[in-house]
Amino acid sequence: MLSSKWVYLTIGALRRGRMRHGELARKMEGITPKMLTQTLRTLERDGLVLREIFPVIPPRVEYELTALGHDLAGLLDQIRSWSEMHVPDIRSARLAAEESGKQAAAG
Repeated sequence: MLSSKWVYLTIGALRRGRMRHGELARKMEGITPKMLTQTLRTLERDGLVLREIFPVIPPRVEYELTALGHDLAGLLDQIRSWSEMHVPDIRSARLAAEESGKQAAAG
């Protein structure tokens, strides 16, 4: 579940508070309605998102992070911070790997 970029983006969007499906879709450019629905169902199944259905016509459904979802959001922030801090190291490693590959191909 955590390998999906849509999980990260959905959790990030819901950190701002309760949202309807359409609001989430607008915040997450590029996600299809089907993928958003699948992502929300997965997050709800795993206890990270709470779905509330309001008995009105037409039905209104809102989503929000659970305590577990907020806990994961904090962890994802730490991963993002680590990634941003180590961008130069990762770029250097990639350049070294490219050079090594060029030398091996030429050699």
